[in-house]
Amino acid sequence: MRKKAALHNLGCKVNAYETEAMRQLLEEAGYEIVPFEPGADVYVINTCTVTNIADRKSRQMLHKAHKMNPDAIVVATGCYVETADGAAEKDPAIDIVLGNNRKGELLAVLREYEERQCAEQEAFSDKIDINHTKEYENLQINRTEARTRADIKVQDGCNQFCTYCIIPFARGRVRSRAMDDVLNEVSMLAKSGCHEVVLTGIHLSSYGVDLGTNLTELIQAVHGVEGITRIRLGSLEPGIVTPEFAHTLSSLPKVCPHFHLSLQSGCDTVLKRMNRRYTSGEFEEKCRILREAFDQPALTTDVIVGFPGETEEEFATTVDFLTRIGLYETHIFKYSRRQGTKAAVMPDQIPESVKGVRSDRLLALGEENRTKFEQSWLGKPVEVLFEEQVTIDEKPYFVGYTKEYIRVAIPADQDYANRELTGILQPGPAEHVFLFTKKPVERMKKE
Repeated sequence: MRKKAALHNLGCKVNAYETEAMRQLLEEAGYEIVPFEPGADVYVINTCTVTNIADRKSRQMLHKAHKMNPDAIVVATGCYVETADGAAEKDPAIDIVLGNNRKGELLAVLREYEERQCAEQEAFSDKIDINHTKEYENLQINRTEARTRADIKVQDGCNQFCTYCIIPFARGRVRSRAMDDVLNEVSMLAKSGCHEVVLTGIHLSSYGVDLGTNLTELIQAVHGVEGITRIRLGSLEPGIVTPEFAHTLSSLPKVCPHFHLSLQSGCDTVLKRMNRRYTSGEFEEKCRILREAFDQPALTTDVIVGFPGETEEEFATTVDFLTRIGLYETHIFKYSRRQGTKAAVMPDQIPESVKGVRSDRLLALGEENRTKFEQSWLGKPVEVLFEEQVTIDEKPYFVGYTKEYIRVAIPADQDYANRELTGILQPGPAEHVFLFTKKPVERMKKE
């Protein structure tokens, strides 16, 4: 009888990619992949540690797995196990602790654990010193469930050490994936029917600094892969955006004009306390460069409210800044104290009630900006890559996204999955969902 394995992912796109890679390793080894429910023989939890809350959620999922089947093997991997100071190894709910940069060894570790368990009844830990390795662990996926889009991990680690962030200690220093390995994976995914790739990493902008190349050269290489029609980028640091960078990308038709630039605060004094390496003025200049290079690009960002010491005046500066630059989407996070970071011991920690008020204000502003951007596209020609069929207001539609990542629907009068069509946007059947009117010529037929 085939063994059953269940996986659960917490955290970022990089974690999600690694979880999918481990799932495919287990599948290829003969495991039956089952939902994260009672009945599995192996549970793999890819943990997150970005906040104290993420740590708690990681522990909760590990304990849940053990309760669902006390006889199963529970594997804890990911960032929590790197920063928990040995707590994962001592947790009776956990059988295997698998560090970052060791996820590709999952099958070998499972075999070794089972052999040792029979002989010695011992737990098993496989970790390296993540902060002193230059090796990039080359995990790989060869297909995606949705087929339309695939996240591709191309970089790991971070050298920035922002005062609120524990990730450099969980992921180690910057390490880049060999360009040939990236291209091989992208080519394989394209042959499986995938048309869009999203290049991701822990600190994507630093890709190639350890290989003598850079992110621009990687994008140009991926652009040449036959079958791929869209390239998106994960979160970028503002510093990578230069006129040359923007001009090069605008000359590559597969690159989507959808850029996520990490901001965190629109106030320079807060940025300095965060150890962010730019000013609000520099960030605004990067937005200007992208808007000059691309026609109406979608610019998105992250903002942390309630950082230690953030005064009402500093918060008001951020509000004014976000109002002025008018981004498409702004993801708002209330500052969460993370033990082990410099910010956790800073004075003047902000009360949760104040964070909540500030968050609500920025969420409302972000909604206004999002609506303005989306409505500015009404009546204009767009290219939409459709993904899946859904029900909206009790009617069947296929939904997809423009290159700017505006969500679009078309009545399901035929199968539009994984087809890219050119058409016009009209007011849609739901909030932030626009109706699509086809033009006569299709850019891509369904495969």
